[in-house]
Order: sequence, then C-alpha cells, then structure tokens
Amino acid sequence: MKLTYVLMVTAFLQVSLAGNAQRLTLSAKAMPLAQVLEHIQQQTGYHFLVTDQMLAETNNVTAKFKNKPLADALKECFTNQPLGYEIKENLIVLYRKPLAETTKAADVKITGEVTDDNNQPLPGVTIKLQGSNTSTQSNVDGKFTINVPDGKGTLLFSFIGFTSREVQIVGGRTAYNVQMRTQLKSLNEVVVIGYGQQRKADVTSAVTTVKSENFVTGPVTDAAALLRGKVAGLSISNPSGDPNAQSQIQLRGNNTILGANTGVLVIIDGIPGDLLTVAPEDIAEISVLKDGSSAAIYGVRGSNGVIIVTTKSGQGRNGAHVDYSGNASVGQITRRPKLLTAQDYRDQIKDGIRDPSYDKGSSTDWLDAITKKFPVSTLQNASFSGGNGQTNYTASFNYRLLNGMFLRSDHSQITGRADINHSMFDGKLKFNFGLLQTNFNSRDFNYYDYRQAMRMNPTAPVVMPDGTFYQEPNNFEYQNPVSDAYTVDAPNSAFSSRYNTTISFLPIEGLRLAATGSYTKSGYQNLSYENHQNISTLRDKQNGVARIYQGQAVSRFLNLSAEYTRSFGDHRFTVLTGYEYQDYNNFETSIINHGFPTDIFGYNQIQLGVAQKIGQDIISSKRTQTNLISYFARATYNYKEKYLLLASMRIDGASQFYGASKPYGRFPSLQAGWRLTKEKFMENQTLFDDLKLRAGYGVTGNQPSQSFLAVGLLGYGNYILYNGQWIQTLSPSQNANPALRWEEKHETNLGLDFSLLKNRINGTVDLYNRRVTGLLYDYIVPSPPNLYNSTKANVGTLNNKGIEVSVNFVPVKTKDFSWTSTVNFSTNRNKLVSLSNDLYQATLPYFTAGSTGPPATTFTNIVQVGHNIGDFYAFKVVGITKDGYWIYQEPDGSTVTYTDPRFKHAFEDKQVVGNGLPKYYAGWNNTINYKNWDFSVTMRGAFRFQIANLQRADFELPGIMNYNRMASAYDKIYGVAVLNKNVAQEFNSYYIENGDFWKIDNINLGYTFRKLKTKYIRSLRVACSTQNTFIITKYKGNDPEVDLSGLSPGIDARDVYPSQRIYNLSVSASF
Repeated sequence: MKLTYVLMVTAFLQVSLAGNAQRLTLSAKAMPLAQVLEHIQQQTGYHFLVTDQMLAETNNVTAKFKNKPLADALKECFTNQPLGYEIKENLIVLYRKPLAETTKAADVKITGEVTDDNNQPLPGVTIKLQGSNTSTQSNVDGKFTINVPDGKGTLLFSFIGFTSREVQIVGGRTAYNVQMRTQLKSLNEVVVIGYGQQRKADVTSAVTTVKSENFVTGPVTDAAALLRGKVAGLSISNPSGDPNAQSQIQLRGNNTILGANTGVLVIIDGIPGDLLTVAPEDIAEISVLKDGSSAAIYGVRGSNGVIIVTTKSGQGRNGAHVDYSGNASVGQITRRPKLLTAQDYRDQIKDGIRDPSYDKGSSTDWLDAITKKFPVSTLQNASFSGGNGQTNYTASFNYRLLNGMFLRSDHSQITGRADINHSMFDGKLKFNFGLLQTNFNSRDFNYYDYRQAMRMNPTAPVVMPDGTFYQEPNNFEYQNPVSDAYTVDAPNSAFSSRYNTTISFLPIEGLRLAATGSYTKSGYQNLSYENHQNISTLRDKQNGVARIYQGQAVSRFLNLSAEYTRSFGDHRFTVLTGYEYQDYNNFETSIINHGFPTDIFGYNQIQLGVAQKIGQDIISSKRTQTNLISYFARATYNYKEKYLLLASMRIDGASQFYGASKPYGRFPSLQAGWRLTKEKFMENQTLFDDLKLRAGYGVTGNQPSQSFLAVGLLGYGNYILYNGQWIQTLSPSQNANPALRWEEKHETNLGLDFSLLKNRINGTVDLYNRRVTGLLYDYIVPSPPNLYNSTKANVGTLNNKGIEVSVNFVPVKTKDFSWTSTVNFSTNRNKLVSLSNDLYQATLPYFTAGSTGPPATTFTNIVQVGHNIGDFYAFKVVGITKDGYWIYQEPDGSTVTYTDPRFKHAFEDKQVVGNGLPKYYAGWNNTINYKNWDFSVTMRGAFRFQIANLQRADFELPGIMNYNRMASAYDKIYGVAVLNKNVAQEFNSYYIENGDFWKIDNINLGYTFRKLKTKYIRSLRVACSTQNTFIITKYKGNDPEVDLSGLSPGIDARDVYPSQRIYNLSVSASF
C-alpha cells in the first residue's frame, strides 16, 4: 500500500494556525477529491494523511465558495463521502466512516492504541478484520476503534515502512495496545550517493550506508569511530589512547606510494569537510562509496574512497522537540608492560648483576607516576528541532571533554550547529542556510615521556627532598617524565567556522536546479614554553625555550547543478550535470626563541629571549594557495525495475599541475545492474525477496599534496663571499616536467545484493580489482643536460584487489524479543607492479620505509617491485647459542651466528620476515532487544599479519644497565639462553610477532523508560558501556591494533600513548 502523504510538521518559531482562521476559495465541478485536497493544501499549508486506496473509494466534489472558513469548507467537501477527517494542529487525518450495515447488535467495539518502535503514537495505521471488509485507521494520537462481530477474529495492522502485525482477539477483551516494528530493510529506502540519492533497489555500485541507530555506541573520539567494524573493507582504528589522536581511516588498502594524498574524501551535507568538525551526535547517517565507479563522480579526490555524512534535520518533526544526551567515562591502560621493580633492582645488586650505585633509595612505579588518578571524560549534547510545512529548523550544542590517562593530556571541543530549511511556491523553491562552528583546546602528552617512564630507575624518587625533580643530566636520553610534564607549558587551540547555503528550484516537472555555496575559515595556535627547570634546556643551557606556531586558512566552495528526471512507461531516466569550484588559502608562521631572563612571560613575551638578539632565533612563514575547477555529468536508466545503467564523467583541473601540458584529468565510470528476481524464471521461487547482480568500472585520480610539480623551481642555498659581501645563492631545486599528470586508479567491481526469507537475511558480496597507474616517483637523471639531478615522473604501477562480504540476519524476532546480527569479512592485498619504464629507470627495484630510531637507527620495511606493500625487512633469527648469541638464517638458506666474522650485519644479510598489513578483516555486530532493554556487542578482528614490537627490541636487551628493562629481558630465548649482554640493539625477526587479534570492542546495556508519568519527557534512556573491552591475541605488546597507515605499517613504536579501556555511563532524554 502506497502512502500518499506522511508529513509531520511543526512551525519554525512555533506558528500556531487555527482551523477557522484559514479561508478557502474553490470552484469545483465533479472534481476528484484528491485534487480538492491539493487545493486545500496549497491555500492553507495543512497536509493530509491518507492512502491511495482510500482516495480511490471517494466521490467527486461539486462545490463553489469564496473565503469560506476551513472547517466549513471541509464539511461541505466531505458531505456524502465514505471518509471522515480529524484536524490536529497542521495535520488532517482521513479515516473510513464506519458502515452502518456492519454494526449489528452482536458487534463488539474494540479500541486501542498503535505505537512505533519508540512508543510514540503512530497515526494512519490500517486496522482490518481479516476475512471481512471491516477496517479503520488510527487517528493522530494513534488510537483506533473498530466493530467486530461477536468479538471474534484477527486484526491485521499494516503501515508502510513497518512490519505488519496480526493480533488475535481474545474473548471478553476489548482493548489492545499494539506496537509496530520498523522493517529491517526496504528496497525503497533512499541511499545517498555522489551529488544525489538513489533507491536502494536501483544502486549499482559498492555503497554502504550506516544509520545512526546502528552506529558504535558509547563515547567516541571523533565521527569516524562511529563506523568502526561496521563496513566491510573500511578499516577504522585508533591505535593510540591519546585524547587528541584522530581515527585512522583506510578503505581498500593503499593507492599511492609517494607525493599524493592518502585520506578519504569527506563530504558533509554536500560540502567537502573534516570529520573532526561535526559532532557524532549530530549525524543521521553515513554513506561510504567504496568502489571506483561510485567515487568517479568526485574525480581526483575520490581515489581513496568517499565518506558522505548527512546530519540530522528538523524535517518531519511535529511540534518543538528537545533532545539531550550526556555521559561520563573513565579509562585505564589496556595492558601494562611488565618492567623491573625496585625490588628487582635490589635483588640484581645482591646477585652482582648491577652495581650498588643503581639503588637510589626509593621505590617508584614510573607508569603510575605519569598516570592521572581518576581521569573523567564527559559529553553533553542538546539539540532543538521543529517546523511546519514551509519552514523547519534544527540547532545543536555539543561539548566534549576527553581527559587523557597521562599527565597534562586533554582535549575539549565545543561544536555548535544551526540549519534552517524554507520552501515556497508549493515546494518548488527551497532555501537552506547552515552554520557549523567548532572550537578545540588541548594539551599534548609528549610520547617520548612514555619511553622515559619505562626507562627510569624504579629506585629513583620523582621529587628530591629539596622539592626539585630528580634528574640525571649526564645520562643521555634519560629524563624524569613527571618533570617534563610540569616544566613544559604547551596549550593548543584551533577553530573551524563554516557558513553554507543551498538554493534549489523546480521550474518544470522533473527538472531541479540547485546552487550550493560555502565559506570555511579555520585556524590554529600551538604554544610551548620549556622553563628553566626543564631537563632539555638545562642540558643545552638555553634558559627557557618558547615556540609559537600558528596559521589560518580560508576555503570557498561553489556547486551549480541541474538534474532532470523523466519516466516513459517502463522507462525511467535521470540526467545530472554540474560545475564545481573550490579554493584554499593558508598562511602559517612560526617563531622559536630561547634565553629568557625569567619564566614569568614565556611565549607571551617571546621577544624577551636573547636568541633573537644574537641571531639564533628561528622565524619562518609559509603561504599555500590551491584551487580546483570541475565539470561533472551523470545519467541513469531504469527499465522495468529490472535492468539498471549508470554512466558518469568528471573533468578536474587543479593548480598543483600548473605548467603541465595536460592539467585537466578525465574520470569516467560505467555501472550496470540486473535484478534477477524481476525475471519470469524467478517468479515462482519463494526463497529470495530480491537478488541483484552489479558490475562497475570507474577511474579516479589522486590529488598531489605538493604544488607546482610540473615547472622548474629554484631554491635558496648557501652563502658565498662576493666582493666583500655575503650573498645567499640560488640554485635549481626541481626540473620542469610538463608531461606530469594525475595518478589514476582504474577499478573494476563485481557485486551481488541479496535478500531472502522475507528479509530475515540480506547482504552484499563485492570483488574488486584496482590498478593504479602513473605513480609519482623521483628518478635520478643526468645533470647536465638537466638542471637538477632528479625528476618527478608518472611511471609506477600498483595493484590492489580483494573481496568483501557483509551479511545481516535476524535469528530471533518475537513480540518482546529480537536479535539482529551483522557479519562482515574482507580481504586486501597491495602489490607494487613496476617502478620503471623506457624513459625513466629506478636506480633500484625497491626503496625502504620506516625507522627503528636510535641506537639501531635502521629502516623497518621495504617496498619492492613484484612484492606486497608492508613487508618487514630484517635479519632472520632462527635460534640462539648457549652463550646467548643470535643464530641467523642467511637469504641463501645457510646459518651463521652473531659473532661469525662472515656475518656483516649488512643490507645483503636481510630478507622479508613478515608483513604489517592484515590479509583478512572481520567484524561481528549484535543487538538484542527485550521489552525496554537493549544490549549490543561489537566485535572485530584482523588476521594474517605481523607486528614489529620495537619496545621489546629496546627493553629486552639485558646488557643495558643505565635504563630499566622489561622483566622478559632475562627470559631464556627459545628456552636455551638469556641474550648475551654484549649483543647490541638490532632489528631482527625475533621482535616481529604474530599480530592476529579478535577484539570485543564495545559492550552496551541500556534501559528505556517509554511510559513516563509526565507530559514533558517523551522518553528516557540510561545505559552503561565499555570500549576496547577484551582482546584475544598472542601479541605481547600493549595492543595489536597498531598503526597500519603509509608504507611502514605494523610498527609498535617505543614513543606511544598506549590504548585504553573505557567504562562509560550515559543518559539520554527526549522532551
């Protein structure tokens, strides 16, 4: 049954309209009632709730009146009609009048109320007595009355978008309250795609949409975390417990090697933006465009995927609404490293392992010393919405304080948003005005202090008897981490302000013209002052160091589009065309000065430092300006809801390719879909509700991060003495290469969408193959004839392929109990195919990436032609001698010991010993509802990858005495011997561990109070949750969820902010 109008509207600034205040003019001769209702709606702004089936049973209207009150006009129009009506505020609900002949003496009047999932009244529900023509509808308050002969039978409750319900009438019972459940999925559901929307049934590309009710629950650091474990092929991780750390986003692996952007494109309400600037509580849904054919409409910015955010609006809300949510949470380190204690030190001194001078007389747990006692984080969010048929609004205020585990680490954010929509001329002309303001304040914890907390002597005190911090100035890279936290003042602040507007106009049926513009201004200021007591300034004798880093940027955006939709019988098509412009202007400055006479002023009077007077201060500035001009078009075709086609083209020109012979790139796509369940040979099957095959091919580009890549550049060099004056030289710093072009990703995607068993099971399967061509890389060239000895060129090729599976199912669904579950699985493999061609030859068929840091100071990963991205390259350890020296396996298969003179500890002795990128990802999300209780569990994992544990590589060397060690430094390796104290730090396979993990990420338990004894609170929910709850893994480090970005993934570094487990209490209410 098709619903003609379901529109709950309220007034912006709450305009109240009285029925008798509205007057109508009408001249109708045998006019269909549906047409009469349209006239009434146009003149009064009232909306009708009615079905097509009901209108089909009505009589034509003949009436003529002028300026007649609404109530009188309705009474005249509904005379001799089978329908009645009820007015409430701006909504007129039509219902079938009871037939006199069906009401007999034996009839029993059945009454009741129909509500939705949230226990809110549901108007317009059809209630039918099965096996008869007797039916009625629920009114505005969700109440209904129906006469049932002899009080026996079954009532069928049905409403579009909800699962129909059958209710057996029990003898003697005359009142029934029925709750309708929203259907799990609907093929008519609208999916947001690039520059528009499509019905889910018509989508022919790899697009996944996650609605707010399915987001990750509990406190999240940013909006990206809402999708963690929810989308197959999308990796959302935050390997750090730092409150200022952002989520890392990677979609279908790496798509570049050097010189290009690697982040996904984020679109917020049609405008490019940043997920940090929007409050997670403001988001209604997020769509992820995963394949090349769906992202090609975004051209050079779509290579790494597109995330489209739709925020909440006031449309469809009746009356003023206020929603509030708040929570409080605490965190703790997930897993602490086991270090030597003060007692261990004293036992080693007793055993002669350590010199007695290492006992400083105290007992200190340095990790406890840098950890806050009870860091409470909090979130407060309030939103306001409402409107009427012409105007609606939403406004929100969000405050979040993330209080870090470690000293002087915190993040506070205030976000305000306002959005107003207004329509005129029967909805043909629409305006949207929006404001999004975000302010950040934070203090950063120095990750180096975590390493120092592990290094510090546990017998040393935090503070000396005289009140000064304990230090050992002559011990290199050894400093009191508590002192560092309190002798450095480093506040950071930032802001982002976005103003946007959209105007759309429907000049003729099917044609929509739209213009969207935005102005975004952002800025930051990072301050730092190391006072006279800071160990770094003491060692360097700088007497205080002040730093100021600040910048401000402006971005302007304009989009003009026209879309035409038309249907001819079984044929339906749309055509979209548009123009887009965006520019970016950024200016940054930095000042560093030292040598201050006092700590009073610091960065507030940075000119007081003496370094400025003797020319040792550092002052710099930089301006960056870019722009992007684009033209795009798309056409779709639908035949009988069976055969689907989509084609698009985008042309982009960017300032980064100024001077290139072909500065514009062309990015086409083609998609096709076939709904097998619409074929005759599938008519009689009952298993599948819907079955659709998809195929797509698309080309996207990678927008480079550098400017002026195609032109020759000069750079300032050393000073020379010329004619008695020192003159700074200019020399070539970049060769011109007008043949430079975009890196291009060519992607083929094959997909299957299915739904079966009345939508109890549905899902998608996707196979993709990406080939990135024209990778930017620096090549050594002869000079002369070239002015510079290297040239950047498009030569390399990268291959990226995988499989994605997502299945949603409902194992149990009863009146009071439901269990929904979602499983997703994905694979991905990156391979560098080539680095050379006939014109440009790479010096070596590989390059290295990553670093261990001192004292070993070597690379960790290698990128080789013909091999996977993410390979670890190190000495391969296969055993240990009885006296504690490594036994290595050489690349040729032979073995050699650490002390063997044939082993040079050289590059040639290394080999691939693992890979830091998971081969498989999986997620399992479950939600259980029982009456007013709800329980959800989010689980995810990564498999077939390794982690380089650099903490073990450093802290398991027993020969280092001036730094604390892990307790495992004295374990027998392979059960043979403790590592010899003469073995130096190195990067070898012993410290590369299996990283496989399965994480119970989020557990949430909530209770909703639906029927409160107050007219002011609609609903109230209280909940408790945990995040990063439990990990199943063999990995020995803090957390196997490490950094997987870039070309050196899988590194668990020494300088980190370890992940944390979070416990949370929350409350939310609607008024």
